[in-house]
Amino acid sequence: MRSTEGGTVVAVLAVPGAYALDLGVAVHVFSRYPGYRVVVCAEDAGAAAPGESAPGESAAGESAAGELRPTRGPEAVAGADVVVVPGYEDPLSPLPEGCAAALREAVGRGARVIAICTGVFALAAEGLLDGRAATTHWRYTAALRERHPRVDVVENRLFVVDGPLVTTAGAGAGIDACLHVVRAEFGAVAADGVAKEVVASPARDAREPQFAELPAASRENLRATREWVLGRLGSPVTVQEMADHALLSRRTFIRRFTRETGMPPMRWVTSQRILLARRLLESSDRPVERIAAASGFGTAGHFRAVFRREVGVTPSAYRAAHPLPERPGPASQRAATASATS
Repeated sequence: MRSTEGGTVVAVLAVPGAYALDLGVAVHVFSRYPGYRVVVCAEDAGAAAPGESAPGESAAGESAAGELRPTRGPEAVAGADVVVVPGYEDPLSPLPEGCAAALREAVGRGARVIAICTGVFALAAEGLLDGRAATTHWRYTAALRERHPRVDVVENRLFVVDGPLVTTAGAGAGIDACLHVVRAEFGAVAADGVAKEVVASPARDAREPQFAELPAASRENLRATREWVLGRLGSPVTVQEMADHALLSRRTFIRRFTRETGMPPMRWVTSQRILLARRLLESSDRPVERIAAASGFGTAGHFRAVFRREVGVTPSAYRAAHPLPERPGPASQRAATASATS
């Protein structure tokens, strides 16, 4: 992903009938971090003078309230690094040609595109999801599969990442997808800070389900067990210990944990250890050996192997791409790592 001198440009494409909540989620999340500049675009929007700050465009740290009115036409998408398509009321209706052309151009040049909720239909209608995996709100998965059979529809997921394309369930999952993009480009610490600003969980994984039809008491037990594990990631932990903590048999625990989080227990533990390691690499000068121990990977060799498998680069390369203020690193390395972790 490329960045401009003024920051990474996020274009939120307000298609006809766009849900204000979905549009607001993207503006609010991305405007919380100084690396982004957000602009809202629509087919019939008026244009502001070049370089002029206008309603509908916000720099990081500014309030998103009152800045949701589009002031750029869809042609502004051509200069964006990230394009967001909110959900809209009639996902079976065709897009205006300007919006459709903007999406084709964005996907064609490899921009990162986030489709929230029914926004996935905008991409699917242009054939941009053919052969790719995608999800949407659970109410619309059957319609997406029926109308666009070439799309690999993934049910009951918060969001799905297929290359530079991110598709999500409802507005809540849109927050998670936007945080995923912040984490991919600027690191886990940056995403944690944005999550704190918008009062959202920084740790929800793409594989978590949209819903889980489980008894309330069982869900509470598993939530408490996950929190217990998060408090001791640097120590050995087994599935049996987790099951004992949840007061469940091993078999029942694995089944319920997988339904609730979207992944088996130890796969989830590994993902949380990787996230902790990323935070430590970004925010400290600890040697790799100490980070390996602190995040529960044991030896440095094992840590390097797992980190490279999960993130796509070595711990040292990741640290170089996310430097501390006193440890500068080339912007090109940051861009390479962002692509590797998407």
